[in-house]
Amino acid sequence: MSAYEALKASFHRIACLDEASAVLSWDAAAMMPEGGAEARGEQMAVLAGLSHDFLCARDVGENLAKAEAAEEWDKQNLNLMRESHLRATALPRDLVEAQVRAGRTCETIWRAARKANDFAAVRAALAEVVKLTREGAEILGAALGLSPYDALMSQYQRGINAEQAGTIFARYEAFLREALPQAEALQAKRPQAALPPGPYPEAVQADLARKLAAGAGLNFNAARLDISAHPFCGGTPTDIRITTRYDEADFAAALMGVLHETGHALYEQNLPAAWARQPVGAAAGMAMHESQSLIVEMQAVRSDAYLSYLAPLATEAFGKQVTLAGLKHRLRRVERSFIRVEADEMTYPAHVLLRFRLEQALLSGELAVADLPVAWNEGLNALLGITPPDDARGCLQDIHWFDGAIGYFPSYTLGAMAAAQLMEAAREALPEMDSALARGNLAPLTAWLAEHVHGRGSSAGFNEILQAATGETLNPAYFEAHLTARYLT
Repeated sequence: MSAYEALKASFHRIACLDEASAVLSWDAAAMMPEGGAEARGEQMAVLAGLSHDFLCARDVGENLAKAEAAEEWDKQNLNLMRESHLRATALPRDLVEAQVRAGRTCETIWRAARKANDFAAVRAALAEVVKLTREGAEILGAALGLSPYDALMSQYQRGINAEQAGTIFARYEAFLREALPQAEALQAKRPQAALPPGPYPEAVQADLARKLAAGAGLNFNAARLDISAHPFCGGTPTDIRITTRYDEADFAAALMGVLHETGHALYEQNLPAAWARQPVGAAAGMAMHESQSLIVEMQAVRSDAYLSYLAPLATEAFGKQVTLAGLKHRLRRVERSFIRVEADEMTYPAHVLLRFRLEQALLSGELAVADLPVAWNEGLNALLGITPPDDARGCLQDIHWFDGAIGYFPSYTLGAMAAAQLMEAAREALPEMDSALARGNLAPLTAWLAEHVHGRGSSAGFNEILQAATGETLNPAYFEAHLTARYLT
């Protein structure tokens, strides 16, 4: 066996451990009883430690020094292996396990603290997560030649740093300052339509969500849909785990949540099978992943064409008159709101910008965890002119920091911008797009994405994939043009 083939075998084993951890994480969110939290934290910490040991093993280092690759995909696979090994060997195993344990403990406390609107209850646990994250970020930054925050960002999306993201976000902040009042003024002049009042039975919502997800292309022979406090897509490419949450007064939230996660799932199911469990066969980062969920949910599903298909379908399912105008009012209404996951696509980036700024301040030590609630409220007021009435609708609303995911948030808005850019290119290539969407058919779009994004895995970076698919690296102008067409005309 050549050194490179031996490495492929090693990384296959590492990927299997990571897959097991992913399913355990899904179970913790969707199925596990509360009493299992402590044991689950230990299980996941041990798995993380084992994965770390495999990456740091002497034979992996020796084989990386000797390995050669001739084909382009093999060369990129080897490059990604070397990067993973460098990251792993920089971090002590004890720190890796401590970070996982702290995240699991903090997340468990957070669930109760959010329900009770009690930031004080989770403050110490979050401080420990931030401390351990800072320690790891400093070590990684030194090893990679990056700032600590850039080292964290690169874990989620390679190739984009905080300075670049900051420039993009500042441009958007200026756009929003002018566009939001204009959109609100136009909206106020239009006739108000409404969906009929509930209840919308949870079981009916779930059946309709499954139908729409399957219609979008999701293979339920290799996927399932469950309930969790925070909707997500997890599992593995052949064992997708989608979760959502239901509100019997509002069916739209769950349907959009499921279709959003379906975009993630389609990416995973369409990754190159020949490179499964190899670094080059994985998704090209979380900004690219978010672009795939948002091109489905925001670009395709919230279009006039698709909503004209959804209205009669929902009418039949719920036995209530659901109109296109009512869906557009519910799903395309601009509103300054406290909750990120419920925000419209124009104000959503402001929520990301707030978190982007705060997590950098937390990591640097400029902002103490104890001062987070005040800083949060002041920051949201500066961006959107509103102040959360309590911490449950403020700094307690998201799971990410409490679970240790610092550096992830920029991916959401970078992904939204990439989605608009990809959709513009797809529309140019697919003149039949709207007629297909009006039949609930996403196949032309998903086939185009499978060719230009999904099937490329990590054979190229975020901007390289965008360049090949659209002719440009990330250009925020497409997102601004999309919002202008949808909300300012």
